Amino acid sequence: SGFSMSIHDVTSRSIYLRWPKFSGASSYRVTATAVNTVGHSLLAHFSDVTLKGTLTSLIPNTIYAIQAEAIDKNGVVLAETQVLQSTAPDIPVIDQAYSKLSNSITVEWRAVPGATGYLLTAQDGDSFIETIVTNSPGTVTGLKPATLYRITIRSINSGGKSLPSPFRKAKTVLAAPVLSVSSPSCDSIAVSWKAVYMAAGFSVSLMRSDGLGRMLKENTTNTSLIFTNLDPGTLYTIKAYAWNINGIPGDDFTYNQRTSPNTPADVQVAFNSGTLRATVSWMPTEGALIYSVTASSGFLKLKCNTSSASCVVPSLQCGSEYYVSVTAYNDAGSSKPTDAVSLKTIPCAPVNLSIEEDEPGHLLVSWSSVNFGHYYVVFVKSDDGLEVHCNTSHTQCRFQSDCGFTYFISVFAYNKAGQSPLGDVFNYTTAPCCPSDVSAAFVSSDTVHVTWAPVRGAELYETRAVGWSGAVLCNDTATACTLSALQCDAQYNITVYSFSEARGSNTSCASKHVATAPCSPEIKNISKESLSVISVHWQSDNEEATYIVTARGEAGLWHCTSSGNSCALVNLPCGSAFAVSAIARSPAGQSLPSYSVPLETAPCCPNELTLTQVTQSVTNISWSAGMGAQTYETILESPKGQAKCHTLHNYCLLGCIMCGTNYTVSLKAISETGLTSSCTYQGYSSGACCPSGVKLYRLGNNSIRVSWQASDETINYNTDLRGSKGNFTCTPSPGLSHCDITEVPCGDVYTVVVSPVTDQQPKLTFCPRKIYS
Repeated sequence: SGFSMSIHDVTSRSIYLRWPKFSGASSYRVTATAVNTVGHSLLAHFSDVTLKGTLTSLIPNTIYAIQAEAIDKNGVVLAETQVLQSTAPDIPVIDQAYSKLSNSITVEWRAVPGATGYLLTAQDGDSFIETIVTNSPGTVTGLKPATLYRITIRSINSGGKSLPSPFRKAKTVLAAPVLSVSSPSCDSIAVSWKAVYMAAGFSVSLMRSDGLGRMLKENTTNTSLIFTNLDPGTLYTIKAYAWNINGIPGDDFTYNQRTSPNTPADVQVAFNSGTLRATVSWMPTEGALIYSVTASSGFLKLKCNTSSASCVVPSLQCGSEYYVSVTAYNDAGSSKPTDAVSLKTIPCAPVNLSIEEDEPGHLLVSWSSVNFGHYYVVFVKSDDGLEVHCNTSHTQCRFQSDCGFTYFISVFAYNKAGQSPLGDVFNYTTAPCCPSDVSAAFVSSDTVHVTWAPVRGAELYETRAVGWSGAVLCNDTATACTLSALQCDAQYNITVYSFSEARGSNTSCASKHVATAPCSPEIKNISKESLSVISVHWQSDNEEATYIVTARGEAGLWHCTSSGNSCALVNLPCGSAFAVSAIARSPAGQSLPSYSVPLETAPCCPNELTLTQVTQSVTNISWSAGMGAQTYETILESPKGQAKCHTLHNYCLLGCIMCGTNYTVSLKAISETGLTSSCTYQGYSSGACCPSGVKLYRLGNNSIRVSWQASDETINYNTDLRGSKGNFTCTPSPGLSHCDITEVPCGDVYTVVVSPVTDQQPKLTFCPRKIYS
């Protein structure tokens, strides 16, 4: 335990061993016994300081059981270990070594029994290259050209490698020249190469790769060659090698090279209609892989590459002339370009378009001429879908136009290549049509309502009324407009203009002459011509106008008419308030009413008036209400004096009345504003004066005499005697100033009144009373 042995190296006849030092061991004994060979064994002893050993004289390719023992100084085995190890195969013998390629040497030998592989070694000075192969022949690669190598070989099995065989010397052949090949023209190939180490000369051969034709071969000591008279665009195989001074050829180098193509033939150029492209076509040329089309115009070059026999050149510029050539390419190079073919493109779209209405109903379209433009076509399409066109070789066209239309205008130029691209599409909107069926209706003397029929192209309407004092404008999208703040009694030209944002206003619309209604009259004054006639005066400015004056109040309407500057209102009721206004009428219309002027008629006189004498000097007067009256003033007047009363009421007590006097009766009805109506009534006579000095005398036979002093001898008197036992009346004969009352009951108290009596008045009751017992 703790003792082991390892194999350090193995050859065909030797095995190299190692083991560790074992404690207490003074020597080591190693025994090798061939496993499959009877009687062949080998014994070796080693001192305790020796920890490795070599077993020699062994049989190649043989498995040995190797036992190692650690022995002490008494010869006792302290430990042992055993391994199985095969020896390497026998040493091979090289039959020959030669070089066919500049980087390798091939070795041939006889097979060695038990060998599972062989190790080939090529040594050049201090450097060597090893290669393991399985059998003969074997090749060592990675060598340098034209170099002498020592070649050895070892056999290999699972046990190890044999010792090297006796060496053989072999030299690698020359390296192949590395060719640089090009085709300077479509019928030649140029070949060049760098000098090859140890080369005495070079051999270069050329043949079509398809095997047709004959082989061309050249030997030379130079480093370049040119083969001519070759077929254009054809693939050739070129092979070259170098030989040494002994004439031994080295590696060959094979290169396939195609001659450059021939120039394409029959170039055709066609312009693609409707586009800025051109299709270029040609006859294919042998060996061409790619064709390049170049279209040049000044400094501008456009290219198109293709593998077919046609190509579309895009992005051409209109109105240009291009020179088109075709070059064929393959991996060898390019052909000569074809002769340039001229290509004129379609003209550019005309520019600097201008559109104007040089006269009403006609559009003049003009533009600038363009390169290669042979003729022009102008298309004009209106917004209702109708389209017309014009062909011309000039740079302008004229079209008919209608008002209120939008026209879309495009101009194309043409030549043999086709139509120009679409340029800017211009639109032109003609002025909107003038409004038709314009009618004007007066709303008032300063306001006119104008209506019209809608027209094509109008987005807005402007109504303009122009008079001597200025213009009045009205803008609206509707087909009606109300013109206000006009001058009354004025002449206006009213025009309705149509307007569009694109073209503005149509200024050729006709005007309509309109006269406004008269101005409102101004009432200057109102005067009373009589109780029932009111004269109204105003200022008149319109000789053609008729004036109508209206008095309007709760009592109703009263009118008067005049063509002058005044008229009379008659039969206006008393005690009424009126607003008086005037209007003017003329063929142009009716004015606004004038400002109203208030008119108040005098109050009405009371219809009924009653006078009642209250006392000898006081009379009560009453009357019915008078329309429009606020206060009343009553007057009783006689040569003896006047009695007057001013009151808010419809009654009044008048004092200081003279008895027995005839009065004239008058009354003034006064309005709130001070208007007065003087009213006269039937005269009034105050009652006769009461008698004075009334005395009573008792007569016989129960009679009483009443006497008095008469105020007027022409007046008769009446005596009343009233008591609790009876009432008595006595009327004396005319001219008498006393009266006797008979059969008066005695023992009573009587009230005695003597009153004057007239036929026209009732008996007075205000005369003094006397008490009689």
